[in-house]
Amino acid sequence: MADSSTNSGANCMDKFKSYVKTPKGFILAAEIILSLIIIICYAASHYGGYSAVAICEMVFAIVFFGVFMMELDKQFQLVNWVWSDLFRAGIGALLYIITSLICVIGGSGDGARIAGGVFGLIAGLVFAYDTYTIFLQIKSTRQHTAAATDDRV
Repeated sequence: MADSSTNSGANCMDKFKSYVKTPKGFILAAEIILSLIIIICYAASHYGGYSAVAICEMVFAIVFFGVFMMELDKQFQLVNWVWSDLFRAGIGALLYIITSLICVIGGSGDGARIAGGVFGLIAGLVFAYDTYTIFLQIKSTRQHTAAATDDRV
């Protein structure tokens, strides 16, 4: 019994390593790391309220990373994971860009707030790129081929 738990732990780590090497895994890992950096920057600033966006987006990115890494999206088909991921990334891009512009424009004298805003703009671009790649994935799966017609009927 003890051998199976160590094998499952090694199996989980192998899944983690192999998923981070995929394009989607790399993007999600970058979103998580950028969100953590933004949380640290906003926590060091005088206005810590902007960290709520970074916390929520980091938690959502971790959840989707875990779901896609463990291939739970293939087991729980009640949720449309691709569309959910599209909405997560799109909303995250908009929220990061809006709050980061507010922090960069109004953050005079607070270097940590400006740094959080700059990293937030970078995160907004990463989330926007993730939205674009998900949109291309949806677009490629929704293209229908022409049905074959039988003229002998």
